Amino acid sequence: MSNHAVSLGWPAPAKLNLFLHVNGRRADGYHELQTLFQFVDFGDWLDVKVTDNAAIVLRSNVTIDVAPEDNLIVKAAKALQQASGCRQGAEIWLDKKLPMGGGLGGGSSDAATTLVALNALWQCGLSEDELAALGLKLGADVPVFIRGQAAFAEGVGEKLQPVEIDEHWYVVIAPDVHVATVDVFQHPALPRDTPKLQLCDLLSSEWKNDCQKLVTEQFAQVANALAWLIEYAPSRMTGTGACVFGQFETEQQARSCFAQMPSTFRGFVARGMNRSPLMSRLGEL
Repeated sequence: MSNHAVSLGWPAPAKLNLFLHVNGRRADGYHELQTLFQFVDFGDWLDVKVTDNAAIVLRSNVTIDVAPEDNLIVKAAKALQQASGCRQGAEIWLDKKLPMGGGLGGGSSDAATTLVALNALWQCGLSEDELAALGLKLGADVPVFIRGQAAFAEGVGEKLQPVEIDEHWYVVIAPDVHVATVDVFQHPALPRDTPKLQLCDLLSSEWKNDCQKLVTEQFAQVANALAWLIEYAPSRMTGTGACVFGQFETEQQARSCFAQMPSTFRGFVARGMNRSPLMSRLGEL
């Protein structure tokens, strides 16, 4: 019998793309981007029990509609086993609160938290750089969650520069549609010619999301959510959608807006965070 205790409460926070600029398309089909990532204090949660056999078992409060071998949490755990030669396994419980494919990075954050938690609990000893390299193979957004610092990203999103920016309050609305990232980036109407700017210029200019116009034209639910939210605060779409967010100075303003939200909308109020709560959890070990 394994006598390992369950390690509770590993956060997998959402991220927002405070701006997202598409600067061009590369020969390999990927896009050159400039984007600003900030975490929020809302997301999924993972509980982890180390086991003495190598199996990775995932359980969740929601129906997981991908095969286990295609799930990012399982993939992350197996990638870490291979990279570290670890012989242990894990039972993982996922409390899923973030919508799938909403532009909040839920799947990437789950994968990052899996890597960070298991690296500690299995005592693999991989460095943050090594974990980030493993994470990049799972998805372009995974490294930012592993490093746990608000960041300006360039290239295809892999070049990260930590930033300290204002930690605003946000109302996030999750329209009930699935926007496929690959469809957005392959669409002929996507603008791909925003000039590259230096970070200092970007931070002082008006923020926008180059994917927003295309997505709102294709998905009425996203357009409707944005049209409602923008009456209350500066609002944009995050990532390739479908989620949109409005920015508020105070928690009270954000909660007041949220209280008036039509009952047909789903969403949450959250505080922006430059340091991921995952880092605080890791520090507790």
